[in-house]
Amino acid sequence: MSKIHSEITNLNSEDLFLLANHKPAKFDYPIHFHSDYEINLVMNISGKRIIGDSMENFNNDDLVLIGSNLPHAWKAPFDKDNHIINIKFQAQILESWIMDKRLFLPVKEMLERASRGILFSQETINDMKGKFLKLSQSQGFSSALDFLSILYDLATSQKQRVLASTNYSSLSIVKTSQSRRINTICQYINQNYHREITLKEIGDLVNMSESAISHFFKKRTGRSFITYINDVRIGNASRLLEETTRSISDVAYSCGFNNLSNFNHTFKKYRNQTPRVYRNDIQNTVTKY
Repeated sequence: MSKIHSEITNLNSEDLFLLANHKPAKFDYPIHFHSDYEINLVMNISGKRIIGDSMENFNNDDLVLIGSNLPHAWKAPFDKDNHIINIKFQAQILESWIMDKRLFLPVKEMLERASRGILFSQETINDMKGKFLKLSQSQGFSSALDFLSILYDLATSQKQRVLASTNYSSLSIVKTSQSRRINTICQYINQNYHREITLKEIGDLVNMSESAISHFFKKRTGRSFITYINDVRIGNASRLLEETTRSISDVAYSCGFNNLSNFNHTFKKYRNQTPRVYRNDIQNTVTKY
């Protein structure tokens, strides 16, 4: 499988969900994962879908619910008629009081099954397209009702199919989260990514040598120490580009990059576009609720 990227999405704790309406849509985003749930409605294009260890072709339309930390990607050629409606919402919704109510039991059970990804039938797509389009135009409190209605309709729809295999583990960093050392290292990086972090200080943190910590981290997470730091930095930089008007150079330095050229190169490697183009694209397509 191709290299898997960690993504920090643009959702805040105050947001119910985030909707992105891409038309025309590009299918050049690498395989990635994030802590939030995601619903992807893909229209008017055929290509390949990757969900965990499932790789399948799709034709014309595709509708999938993706669970927390499940690697995924869609690959397809560009066409002016390509259309994606993408909805992200936080995994904490499962902890909400409303999920304990009898009416929402189907939704709760669906979200729990989504750890392997859920594919919905063409009949469901035909029934739901209008509701997704309506949600993309909703405002205020009605958008919350439309969103919950979509979750319920998906949960009670027929011919659902899980995608990743039963023995699939989402990603090493998640699977090994019970490792005290890994948790300590990741927490430290998340708190200090804005400055230079050396292997020596990480080794001192967990009482390991530099060579040992490098080998240990790669073995337990499947990624190098530098790759993980860049995952965190690019994720936070993406959020700042979307949510603030701070200059690109300010975003770069505040996320731990010591020069703008390195930031632009690394960002383009992750996002397949420059920070400036990314900011323009995301501001034109994303709506928060």
